[in-house]
Amino acid sequence: MSTSETLSLVPNYSPGYGSTPNGDTHNTHKPSSSQTVLHTSPPTPTIRKSIKIVLTSSKINILLIFIPLGYLAHIFDLSDNWVFILNFLAIIPLAKLLDFATEELSLRVGETIGGFLNATFGNAVELIVSVVALMEGEIRVVQASILGSIISNLLLILGMCFVAGGIYHEEQKFNQTAAQTTSSLMTLACIGLIIPAAFNFAVGNNNPIIDDGITKSGLLDLSRGTAVVLLIIYILYLYFQMKTHSNLYQGEEEEEDNDPQLSLGVSIFLLASITVIVSFSADYLVGSIEGIVESSGLSKTFVGLILIPIVGNAAEFVTAINAAMRNKMDLAVNVSAGSSMQIALFVTPFLVLLGWAIGQDMSLYFQSFETVVLFISILITNYLIQDGKSNWLEGVMLLATYIIISLAFFFYPNDNES
Repeated sequence: MSTSETLSLVPNYSPGYGSTPNGDTHNTHKPSSSQTVLHTSPPTPTIRKSIKIVLTSSKINILLIFIPLGYLAHIFDLSDNWVFILNFLAIIPLAKLLDFATEELSLRVGETIGGFLNATFGNAVELIVSVVALMEGEIRVVQASILGSIISNLLLILGMCFVAGGIYHEEQKFNQTAAQTTSSLMTLACIGLIIPAAFNFAVGNNNPIIDDGITKSGLLDLSRGTAVVLLIIYILYLYFQMKTHSNLYQGEEEEEDNDPQLSLGVSIFLLASITVIVSFSADYLVGSIEGIVESSGLSKTFVGLILIPIVGNAAEFVTAINAAMRNKMDLAVNVSAGSSMQIALFVTPFLVLLGWAIGQDMSLYFQSFETVVLFISILITNYLIQDGKSNWLEGVMLLATYIIISLAFFFYPNDNES
């Protein structure tokens, strides 16, 4: 084989490197910039480095110091005020870490399974707190926290996104089709709550012939049947989002490095351990609500609807605001409105069926005032996102609605809770 034939087998051969025109070879072998280079995957981080990555993943992690303090407050039987405050502050960074662990695991297992994990654990903190409260029989707290999470996502977080983005950008655009699909599903979920309220009003209040026990039984059966329908709709929505119309939800990719920072084993361990820690903190938090209500005079509805959602929505709040300021409104709208839709179509019916399984009379019947508040929140959100554009004034409208609702529930009397 001739020299020229030999050289032709070398990709992008340059005679200045490795050989002279006379066939003599140099001692140095520098690859040209265009030569094929094999890249290997980055090495798995050590345990020490993984811990550092986890602890430095967010500035909110400074609040992790409140985890042991919350546990100690419960162990040493401090006042309910201290137990509530310390565990309240402890769950905020745990919510962010749970979001981080879910994202890391999603990057390792592929797009389809990753999307399912994000859909399942996207509101894990709200789900854990609600499950703990449901097992303790605090059905009013469960219903208020569900309603509060939906409203805070639709009005508070989305409103702050519109304001924060509007400060830096005169007008912002987002995926109109995906936003309208989410708002339509939210309307369906609202129908699932309005019908039980109408059923109770028509059958219970206006018909003295029917026994209260029959009304309650029919209301529970209606709620459980509706919960099954909503769960089926949620599963179909996931199929719509991840398979048949996935192009509508690709949105804006993060410009930062999307490579996973943790190994698969560390990600699974982190997700499992944080879930356990959150369950303990949530248990202590829910157990102190009764004392908070008695000492402060606040209603359980206000605590569940305004205060507890702040804990679960801390991660969404930070993510959505940062995305809006960087003009990534598809991501911001998906985080806020999408989270509300998930709570309405997955978390709420799941809790109804779980209550059925453990003997708790959890239903989709919310008090009339709460149902009206939810309807108003969904109504104004649908009006503002239907054109696929946003500005700071629309954000102010959402925030004003949230403040009015918060004031109403602040003065909501405990006597109306049954």
